[in-house]
Amino acid sequence: MGTFAPFSLLIVLAALFAYVNFRVLKLPSSIGLMFLALLFSVVLVAVGKTMPHLLGDMRILVEHLDLSRLLMNSMLGFLLFAGAIHIKIDVLRQEKWAVMALSTVGVITSTMLVGSVMFHLLGAFGIQVEYLHCLLFGALISPTDPIAVLGILKEAKVPPSLEMKIAGESLFNDGVAVVVFLTILEISEGPAGFGWVDVAGLFVQEAVGGIAFGLAIGYGAFLMMRSIDNYKVEVLISLAVVMGGYSLAQALHISGPLAMVTAGILIGNHGKKHAMSKTTEEYVDKFWELIDEILNAILFVLIGLELLVVKLDPIHFAVGGIAIVLILVVRYISVWVPAQLIRFQERMRHPTLLMLTWGGLRGGISIAMAISLGDTFDRGLWITLTYIVVTFSILVQGMTIGKLAQRMARRDELPLEAEAGGT
Repeated sequence: MGTFAPFSLLIVLAALFAYVNFRVLKLPSSIGLMFLALLFSVVLVAVGKTMPHLLGDMRILVEHLDLSRLLMNSMLGFLLFAGAIHIKIDVLRQEKWAVMALSTVGVITSTMLVGSVMFHLLGAFGIQVEYLHCLLFGALISPTDPIAVLGILKEAKVPPSLEMKIAGESLFNDGVAVVVFLTILEISEGPAGFGWVDVAGLFVQEAVGGIAFGLAIGYGAFLMMRSIDNYKVEVLISLAVVMGGYSLAQALHISGPLAMVTAGILIGNHGKKHAMSKTTEEYVDKFWELIDEILNAILFVLIGLELLVVKLDPIHFAVGGIAIVLILVVRYISVWVPAQLIRFQERMRHPTLLMLTWGGLRGGISIAMAISLGDTFDRGLWITLTYIVVTFSILVQGMTIGKLAQRMARRDELPLEAEAGGT
């Protein structure tokens, strides 16, 4: 069976869910799609348990839906570039130290803490897993997705500095988390003598190499765009940066995700300012907004379908419920630690830390990494736990973050944070 039929199924379901959400639910896109995917997966699992013969063909189709390589090799590049191209570098520069600390120290802290906590939690439930596999889960659940929450925060009129902290941290921690994830994955699959020096060298090669490569291909695309004025060609060039650049980065054994983030920021700022007409800028923005919406919709539907073929264990759901609370605690710690290390106490007071914690929604990136795991990595367990955490994150945190922001704004806590901000 080819990939066209399964991919067509994903697109059809994503389109139906998007339509129902727009016409009936009227929720923010990510929240509405996740809610409908949740209902869809629950119905499918219930039907599969009671009348398995009805879903035989569906189960076979999902089993042949071998998108793990596609998710890591292609989708992540599109998602990260689509987010990066909309980041305003002037605003980001004002929050550069906060964003840098949160997306590096914060991600590594979160990965280690989540991995350690899950190792002991699973052990307490009698589920024996390797510590490295728990660290993989820590890396894949650490990146945050700002797409759903930023629209809500704009309506709540939170300070622009807080918006940029959430958006900038999320964008860069996606790239860093993927590098950490792939590094741990390579360690777990690598030789027994793979030591900490090798780990550090691999991480530096991936991260530094990825950023340098992103600057190179981004600047090359900028020069090409500056020499013409044709929105069709310039959109095509941006598409080539992602598809060609990500593939070449993998061949060079450097970080494709960080390359896409870097290239996206360069094209989205320097490129828009000096190489694009207003018409081209509008088409480029709309094209990548649409790509981002489509891919997130596909990922939410995909994780719902994946529950048809993974072995569901009630104990996993109990672990997932506890993991939600523990991961929120770890999220607060992973925001608090970098804030203290670089002495942001004046600007990142408790209300700001609380907003960063509750507003750190998990989304498409986490789903993509979880689904990409092979069967040798307790795949069913991690997909189930990721599904539970992401569902709670988007439906509960996403639906309440606006009220939390408004409540703090009424108490003048968030505006004070903005007034105290600076570089």
